[in-house]
Amino acid sequence: MELRELIELYDHDERIESEDPRYRREESMGVIRQVPLMPDRLGFVTYSRLDEENAGAVIRSQIDRFSDLGIDFEWKLYDHDTPPDLKERLRGVGFTIEEAESIMVLDLDQVQIELLKPAPTVARNEATRPMGAGLPGEKIEIRRITEPDNLPDVIAVEEAVWNEKMEWIHDHLGSYLRDYPGLLSVYVVYVDGVPASAAWVFFLSNSRFASLWGGSTLTGQRGKGLYTALLAVRVQEAVQRQRRFLAVDASSMSRPVLEKYGFQLLDYSTPCKWQVKK
Repeated sequence: MELRELIELYDHDERIESEDPRYRREESMGVIRQVPLMPDRLGFVTYSRLDEENAGAVIRSQIDRFSDLGIDFEWKLYDHDTPPDLKERLRGVGFTIEEAESIMVLDLDQVQIELLKPAPTVARNEATRPMGAGLPGEKIEIRRITEPDNLPDVIAVEEAVWNEKMEWIHDHLGSYLRDYPGLLSVYVVYVDGVPASAAWVFFLSNSRFASLWGGSTLTGQRGKGLYTALLAVRVQEAVQRQRRFLAVDASSMSRPVLEKYGFQLLDYSTPCKWQVKK
């Protein structure tokens, strides 16, 4: 599939028509908003198609809409969005512009055979089976987390890797595990019983894409194939659930591994944050 076609498909499924049961989708003035049903959560502008003449007014209307709701929001800006100077327009009115992320996509019709090799049995919560990775003498296990009470192991990995507090994971992932378990799968790799790597994957119901998140491995546990094992487990689940593509907002750390396994760069995305609650 040509890159332009893939971008159009991604925009349609993941940005324009995307539906999340925890959000209310709103469409107006060439913009798609996702308004959280719980006011303490972040809102999003997931898609926009603006021009030189209307950009200023539309930006102001989004600020006004979320301000009326009392909700902080993120304008998720892609390099192919219009007008070309939209990022600078957002910066100019006071948005906080964060570091750009690489949007990587894998066509599962062309997935490498290595990622389809028989995976370990991934049992729920405490029942596990060795993966056969790691150093001699180490016991490596992969577990699918299905209960919010087990999310502290995910948080422990993510906080250690990124050196920041991530209590939001318990609320964010926990609400899906509790209320919408079919939309999310969470995995943790344990080395000798200690959480060493974590990742999750979303399966929104109206998209041909599954989206990968959180792939992180403790510094001392890298080089053992743990990240790749979690990637393979999620690839195989996506194939089983008949998704055509995988998408991931990749960090500079994970991008080389993803490229190795056939992910291609779709575009760059920049989170632009507006703080309503001062």
